[in-house]
Amino acid sequence: MEIRRTYSRLKKLMRMPYTKNMNEEAKAKTRKPKPSFVSSITTTSQTLFAMARKPLLKQTLATLFLLFVLYAIFNAFFYPTDSSAFDSTFSFNSASSVLLAGTGAKFPTVKVFLYDLPSRFTHGVIRHHALARGAHFSEQHDDVSLLKYPGHQHMAEWYLFADLSRNDSGRSGSPVVRVMDPEEADFFFVPFFSSLSLIVNPPRPPGSAASLEKPIYSDEENQEALVEWLEEQEYWKRSNGRDHVIVASDPNAMYRVIDRIKNCVLLVSDFGRLRPDQGSLVKDVVVPYSHRIRTYPGDVGVADRKTLLFFMGNRYRKEGGKIRDILFQILENEEDVIIKHGAQSRESRRAASQGMHTSKFCLHPAGDTPSACRLFDAIVSLCIPVIVSDSIELPFEDTLDYRKFAVFVETTSAIKPGYLVSKLRALSKQRILQYQKELKEVKRYFEYEEPNGTVNEIWRQVSKKLPLIKLMINREKRLFGRESVCSCVCTNQTTVINL
Repeated sequence: MEIRRTYSRLKKLMRMPYTKNMNEEAKAKTRKPKPSFVSSITTTSQTLFAMARKPLLKQTLATLFLLFVLYAIFNAFFYPTDSSAFDSTFSFNSASSVLLAGTGAKFPTVKVFLYDLPSRFTHGVIRHHALARGAHFSEQHDDVSLLKYPGHQHMAEWYLFADLSRNDSGRSGSPVVRVMDPEEADFFFVPFFSSLSLIVNPPRPPGSAASLEKPIYSDEENQEALVEWLEEQEYWKRSNGRDHVIVASDPNAMYRVIDRIKNCVLLVSDFGRLRPDQGSLVKDVVVPYSHRIRTYPGDVGVADRKTLLFFMGNRYRKEGGKIRDILFQILENEEDVIIKHGAQSRESRRAASQGMHTSKFCLHPAGDTPSACRLFDAIVSLCIPVIVSDSIELPFEDTLDYRKFAVFVETTSAIKPGYLVSKLRALSKQRILQYQKELKEVKRYFEYEEPNGTVNEIWRQVSKKLPLIKLMINREKRLFGRESVCSCVCTNQTTVINL
C-alpha cells in the first residue's frame, strides 16, 4: 500500500510544470540530443532523489531502481540479442532442403565419385553393339575409349558419364563436383551402359535359324557380373548401395538384378515396369529420353504449321500402349490430322521431324509404359504436346509446370469420337502462341548437349536426394542388422503417405 502511495506521489512530481523563469542554460540543455535509455534512467533517478525529502521515498526509489537493474541483467543473460539469430532465418538444414527442392534455394556443392568400372561394362558394351551390327576391329584396336556411343533415345547414361569424365573447367555451373577420393563422396556414380547393353544383340525374326543360336553377348550375364563387382566394393557395403546412382532409363534395363539394386538412386524414364518397393519418386529421378529428331530452328508462330495434330510411331504396343490402336481408329480420317505407323529408322526420323515442325499439336499416347520419346521430340519442335497417358511421371516436375506448355487429356475422354480434335480446335491462336512461348523457354531442360541443359538438371535432381539418403543410411546403422522398412511408405504413384 505504501508503494502505491509513493508511486502516486512520483507521478504528481513528474507532471510538475517547468518554472517560467528558467535560465538560458537550462533552455539550451532541453535542445540537446535525446539521451540514451540508460542515461535517462540515471538522470531521472538523480532528479527524483533530489526532489524527494523523506527517507521512505528514497528507500522506495532505490528499491525500484535495483529491481529494474536486476531485471535488465536477467533478460540480457537468458535472452541475448545476437545477429546470428537473424542469420539462421536464411540458412536451411538438410531436412528442410528436401521440401525446398524447387524454390531456387542454393544447395552446397554435392560431391560425386565416378567408379572406374571394368571396361566390359562401359566401352566394352559399345564395342559389342558395333560388332553385332557388322563392324570390324583389328587386333591392334585396344583403345576402346575411342569408340563412339551410338545414338538412341536412352543416351542419358552416356551423357552423364561423359560429363563426369570432363575436366573441371568444362563443367562450369554443374551442381556436382567430381572427387577422386571416395572418402569425400556424397554419391557414387556407376557408369554401366545398361540401356545399350539391353539392345546389343540385334532383333532376330522369330523362327529363323539365327534366332535359335545362343547370342554372342549376354546382357543378363553383364547385369549379374556388375552387381557382383559392386557388392565387393567397400563403399557399397558401407551404405548397402543407398548412395549409389545407376542409370536404368530403358524400362527393361537391369530387370534381372533390380531387387539387388533397388536401394540405389535409380535414374529412370518412368515407373511402368517397377514395383512400388523397387522404384519411387521419393528416392529416384525421372529423366527425359534423348530426343531423336532435330530441334526446331525457327520462332513461335502458326503460319507454317498447317497440320492440327501429328503423330508418327508404332501403332501396336503392349499393355497401356493399347490406347494407340484406338486413337488410330478415331483420328486417321480426321481433317488436318496426320497419324502414321512408323518404326525407328533414319527415314522415319526425317519424316517425323518434318511433321512435328509443321504441326500445331503433337500427340503423345502411352507406349509399352506410360512415357515415350515423342514427348521430348515434340518439346524441342515447339509442337504442343497432347498427353494421353494417365499414369505418366514427368521429369523435373518440381521445377516445371507442364500444364503451361502441354495439353493433358484423360484417356476415357480421348477415346470418345470427335472429343480430342474439338478440344484442340477450340483453342485460340493467342493460346497456341502462349503454349509455344512456354515451350521455347523450357526446351533447354530437354537438350542433353546444352551447356546448362538436361545433364545439369539431372545432377540437380540427384543432389536434392542427398538429405533423404543420409537419413536412411544413418537410420539403418542403428537398427542392429534388422531389415528396415521405409517409414515414409514409399510409393511410385504420385503421393507419399504417412510422411
